[in-house]
Amino acid sequence: MASLSKNWVVEGTIDFEYKKYVLLGYLQAVQKHFNDQKVYPFLSDLILHHQSLLQLHEQQSKLQSHFPKKLKQVDLEKFTLVYESLMHEHSHMIEIRNILDYAIPRIEKSMKEGSEIYESIEHKLSFETIGVIPLHTDSGYLLIRNGDQSDTVVYDYHLSIIEQANARFRAIRTKYIDTYAKRFSNTCANIKLDLISRRPDLPNPATFMISSPENYPIAETLLPIAKRSLVRFLSVKK
Repeated sequence: MASLSKNWVVEGTIDFEYKKYVLLGYLQAVQKHFNDQKVYPFLSDLILHHQSLLQLHEQQSKLQSHFPKKLKQVDLEKFTLVYESLMHEHSHMIEIRNILDYAIPRIEKSMKEGSEIYESIEHKLSFETIGVIPLHTDSGYLLIRNGDQSDTVVYDYHLSIIEQANARFRAIRTKYIDTYAKRFSNTCANIKLDLISRRPDLPNPATFMISSPENYPIAETLLPIAKRSLVRFLSVKK
């Protein structure tokens, strides 16, 4: 699996050529996963790295702006004052800035490719409700059919609210329940009835089916995208 420490820029040796080697190795590994249509957790990791690099870049810019300066010249044509810093940057700060300038656009390029793969797959999925949608939809079942694979895979899902700073997010957790082989009797409605018989305390569980016309890796692609589609649907219904 491709991995990169959250603090990779400032950990260990702060050397542009070395960090460039580390970054390119990571991005090449991510690219191999994208070539195999695997987007999770690689795309979300790229997004987190991108956010961390932008924060570090902003912090460095703020620090540099606080260096004492003296007036160097007056540009009368543009009506601007040109200043120069009275303090010289530490060599490590220069290296970090060079690393950030190199890394940010390359991670953005990889993010863009991963996002395009994600969105392309998401648009191909079909979504349907099985039976009547109950008032309570924070828990229920998610059924998945993957391309030409004949089985129907069932997951239990549970929605929760995560609060961070000034934002609230809806998170979804799933647990594998069972796999139903393709049979005449294993319709979506009958699968739901069987699930109800297993858990009579849920007489009318919220049940949804997501189908893909093509085969995709379940854990790294299809299930994460299906979960996101379900969260979006339920958020609109609220």
